Amino acid sequence: MIARRYQVKKETVAIIASGHPWIFRGQLSSAAQVFSDGDWLRLVDGGNRVIGHGIYEAQGAIAIRVLERGPRPPDAAWAAEKVIAALARRAALRAETDGFRAVHGESDGLPAVVVDVYRDTAVLSTYASGADALGRLVAAHVCRALQLDRVLWKPAHRRAAGGLTHMRVLRGDLPPQAIEIREGPLTIRVDVSGQKTGAYLDLRGLRRWLLAQDLAGARVLNLFSYTGTLGLAARTAGARTVVNVDSSHAALDLAARHHGGGPDDVTADVFEWLPRLARGAEFELVIADPPPMTSRIDQTSGALAAYRRLYRAAAPHVAPGGRIVACCCTSRIDARSFQAAVLAGLGREFHLDRRIPPEPDHPVGFAEADYLKVLVLYRGTS
Repeated sequence: MIARRYQVKKETVAIIASGHPWIFRGQLSSAAQVFSDGDWLRLVDGGNRVIGHGIYEAQGAIAIRVLERGPRPPDAAWAAEKVIAALARRAALRAETDGFRAVHGESDGLPAVVVDVYRDTAVLSTYASGADALGRLVAAHVCRALQLDRVLWKPAHRRAAGGLTHMRVLRGDLPPQAIEIREGPLTIRVDVSGQKTGAYLDLRGLRRWLLAQDLAGARVLNLFSYTGTLGLAARTAGARTVVNVDSSHAALDLAARHHGGGPDDVTADVFEWLPRLARGAEFELVIADPPPMTSRIDQTSGALAAYRRLYRAAAPHVAPGGRIVACCCTSRIDARSFQAAVLAGLGREFHLDRRIPPEPDHPVGFAEADYLKVLVLYRGTS
């Protein structure tokens, strides 16, 4: 692809040199007005020295996604090198599971491109029109390297503008209704038409932590349970009772069929249901993994208030000595603010035990990539 020349502003040179993969719209010069969505750009400084290459986006806060720093133009060989390096970083993980993220966008040096692998199937998502061709090339490299049977291209959940509107088969055929993947001792069934590319692979660390706990005889409340993989991990660790609560009856039905469920599962809006839960209904473990509360910076105060409200309602239902898992899945809220909101909602009886770190296939290459926060807190006994 032929890249168009763009001379960046002096302050933008420093941003590129720092390694940050995004140039925001407010950092553009007026010269950028001639570009169209998806244009590949050759980025030069005031001395006409090539300092990088990027993809232009006509809408949204991100104006340019930086592909490469320095004079080397991104090409097929460059993409292959990035894929090989990404897969090498996941070598140890692949001994544990055959469901993993092979390429994690900017944090793997391949902006706006995500490729998840479910056993014999790769699922591609691209988050910018200029990355569509790159994404198809990257997915083909992943497929070849891992000798996969099929490659699917799925519309991204959040994309600035246009693009794919329905799933396409790039290689092979459509998969069975559910693909079984192994994850340690767990068997997880993935519907690739579901959320994300089919599963929440980024919560693997939480499932691993659950499996390592002694939950023999424990009562577990799994809020925002979706397909029930966290409940499955809790039962595998010995939990006597797991109550899944989700607003989607279809998700609970899928959970029951694929990952186990029970007669106590509840279809309800957690924010409405939890305050009505009878006092005295206590659990040794409560898990709260709500969907993103916001994607906009001007909504963060409202989202933090919602977190405080959620954990204030959950606190009475954590048994003394019990634990609660609090999750946040938006980069708009930083870890410190999220932790403060959770503790403010829970009250003084609760204390932070740990934060479960990101999984190796979801590396945090820059500040905005630190979207998933998983905290474990415990309630004191006195």
